[in-house]
Amino acid sequence: TLCSFQVLMFAEVFDVNMITGRVVAGHWLLASALIILGRGVLRLLLTLLRKSGYNRRNVVFVGANPRSFKLAASMEVKLELGYHIQGFVLTEREGASGEVTDSRWPVVCGLADFRVYLEAGVVDEVMICLPVEECIREIFQILGLCRDQGLVVRVVPDLADVRVLERAQVEEFDGEQLVTFFRENLLGQLLAKRILDVLVSGVLLILLSPLLLAVALGVKLTSPGPIFFSQERVGMNKRKFQLFKFRSMVVNAEELKASLASKNEMSGPAFKIKNDPRITKMGRILRKTSIDELPQLWNVLKGEMSLVGPRPPLPKEVEKYEWLDRRRLSIKPGITCLWQVGGRSNLSFKEWMELDKVYCDHWSFWLDLKILLKTIPIVLLGKGAS
Repeated sequence: TLCSFQVLMFAEVFDVNMITGRVVAGHWLLASALIILGRGVLRLLLTLLRKSGYNRRNVVFVGANPRSFKLAASMEVKLELGYHIQGFVLTEREGASGEVTDSRWPVVCGLADFRVYLEAGVVDEVMICLPVEECIREIFQILGLCRDQGLVVRVVPDLADVRVLERAQVEEFDGEQLVTFFRENLLGQLLAKRILDVLVSGVLLILLSPLLLAVALGVKLTSPGPIFFSQERVGMNKRKFQLFKFRSMVVNAEELKASLASKNEMSGPAFKIKNDPRITKMGRILRKTSIDELPQLWNVLKGEMSLVGPRPPLPKEVEKYEWLDRRRLSIKPGITCLWQVGGRSNLSFKEWMELDKVYCDHWSFWLDLKILLKTIPIVLLGKGAS
């Protein structure tokens, strides 16, 4: 496809009349057919050669369990890969349980005799199918033996182990080798996220300054108290900061909160009432249009928040979090997130937390852009606002 496109561009640039659209289309069809045919022929040749015993690789599995049996069966069926399953090495736990192995393959030895087996047998690769958390000592023992013999080793971790290991990075610090887990490896996208935060928040604060001034006057003239509401919130990795909003409630709103606890419509530690009596008339308009959130652009510009991220909770709410709810504190809080485009105030606390976990696990700069684009019509239409 790329070659055909280059031919077409060459013809356009140098005005080569002989190279027409039909010629390029024919070239693309012929090249595609030859590539597919070539791959098929190569696969057939490899299958025939390896069926005859050429270039076969002897593989030993360490660990006898349903996952290792399934993987062995898949490898054996794909003849073109050239794998020959020699058998299984049992751990002490597996040997004691009596559940030995699938009848299609033999047990070559126990883990205690694995070194002797490697010395005597013809082995090309070792496939370790053991739970990392439970068998870390055995895995390192096997890795050491295989390293000494120059063998290829593949570890087949459980799904839970994969989530831990996939983020591991080997780094060097002052001559020491470090294995780092969970470090953010999308540094370029993080930089793009910060640049976007600074540009958008800075530009909006300038462009919306007449609106901000008008709202400030409206808040001051319609109810007694300060223009802005400042509150301590919990940010990334539990760092605390002061969040700013236009005041939309009466001055003693926090004192009245205790008396309204029985009317809380939100499950979990969060507090929300649909027709909250503490909200002023001006405040209802600000909340419906989300204009009360605009001062948080200053928090974004300062780097305490981002345009997109989990909403920053109160310290008292964090104290009531379950263990996995704290996952949302591992990323910079934001003005909007998946909860905003997924239902806002109509969501339960559990649904809110789950959406934040999804965001943390699947974050990317492109996801942020998608959320921002979806937020615009939701805010303009006032969906889910209270």
